[in-house]
Amino acid sequence: MCYLYNVESQNTKGPGHSRSLEVPPVRVLLFILATFLGFVLLELWLYWQSKDKPLQLGLWDLIFWGLLIFWSVRVEVRLPLNAGMSQLFLFALALVVLTPPWVAPLAAFLAQWGGSAWYKEFFNRSQDGLATAIAALVWILAQENPLYLGRWDLSDGVGIAAAAFSFFAVNSSLVAFVIHLDSQTPLREIWRRNMGWVALSYILLSPLALLLARAYETPLLGGWGGWTVLFFLIPLYYSRFYWDEKVRLEEAFDTTLELLMNALEAKDPMTRLHSERVADIARDLARKVKDGDEAYAQAIYRAARLHDIGKIAIPEAVLLKPGTLTPEEFALIQSHTTKGAELLSPARKVAFDQLVYNVILHHHERWDGRGYPKRLAGHEIPEEARIVGLADAYEAMTAGRPYRKAKTPEEALREVQELSGHQFDPRLVEAFTELWEQNPIWRDRHAYLAAKEGSVSRSTSPQRSSASASPSPSEPGPRTSEE
Repeated sequence: MCYLYNVESQNTKGPGHSRSLEVPPVRVLLFILATFLGFVLLELWLYWQSKDKPLQLGLWDLIFWGLLIFWSVRVEVRLPLNAGMSQLFLFALALVVLTPPWVAPLAAFLAQWGGSAWYKEFFNRSQDGLATAIAALVWILAQENPLYLGRWDLSDGVGIAAAAFSFFAVNSSLVAFVIHLDSQTPLREIWRRNMGWVALSYILLSPLALLLARAYETPLLGGWGGWTVLFFLIPLYYSRFYWDEKVRLEEAFDTTLELLMNALEAKDPMTRLHSERVADIARDLARKVKDGDEAYAQAIYRAARLHDIGKIAIPEAVLLKPGTLTPEEFALIQSHTTKGAELLSPARKVAFDQLVYNVILHHHERWDGRGYPKRLAGHEIPEEARIVGLADAYEAMTAGRPYRKAKTPEEALREVQELSGHQFDPRLVEAFTELWEQNPIWRDRHAYLAAKEGSVSRSTSPQRSSASASPSPSEPGPRTSEE
């Protein structure tokens, strides 16, 4: 897979605005020019070092491989965060095997045409050329330093794998960094969304590039190696189809989450952006306690977005009641954990894994065993539920509820610390405190809402306190999180 920076620019000024007139930020333009300069210098060096080597392929052969590169870019898979993915690297690496080292980088630079803004097009050509040039250099080194295992010559296999890895490293790094410069999206997030999930298959496909080159050199069909190469386009197309469907399924999953949460917020507008802020807090906390495990952090984020989904089944008269709840009403509120798990049960093992159900069902359990619905204690509570439970409590404290006034971030942190070992896992409280002291955007609710929606009035967060508000039956004092 070759990564591309070619999704339409987000700063187009209107339907009549020409892409040819778009100018990127200076930092992006400088990086693009540096990439192009790197490609030109390495390409000139490769040409100088190998100018005496015969070209071997004729004009029609070069046109054939150029068309394959062109086709691979035209059938790219669009990815999130201003990126795309194509199979250009397979044909570029095959051309590295077949020709002197300067040919393939030049073909990767020239044999492209797309509909992106001019600077994205120029960057794609430059970074593809540079990645191919470095892969060609690695291939040369492997050929000049043969590797044997007994009588077996492993030079070609090791060489193509190393060339593929170098292509991937250069290509993915350049694309991730230019997207980071353009959008300010964290590099880790760009990697997670666009590259991490496909890195292994990238390396596993590398032998196919060598196979395509050898098949072209040794015709098996009709006396021309191109027929065999074209035959291999069939499984290549279906692998591309799989990647496309993978991206579409992720988009559909994310859309489903948004629809479910929109439905809940339409029912309970006083919890506006509650689930999203809980999810952001929980993701940071999960990443902290798992030493940067991004896959786990993202799984926690998705589960946290759905943690209160069971409230859809709670009557509004009870859910939004500003005064004291009767025991029956409070039991109904508490049932949102089990109702949420039941609501999503048809999607078990299809769209949602066990982690999601653990969060929905157990995010109101307490470390001391006095929570609900199962009255689990300590490490009996799944870690993901403990993480989301703490995030949920902090968000609720600083948001305010009909039955009590919102706390300041400082007051909420002190209460979280006071409840360490009672309501919350002490290890999570310690990690949460370290995160809080770094002043993340979610620490202050008004700042968070302003960042999410541009301008937010304090009236959007309920500040009323109720004289009749009563402690939670499952807690020893005033409520610390929404029930």
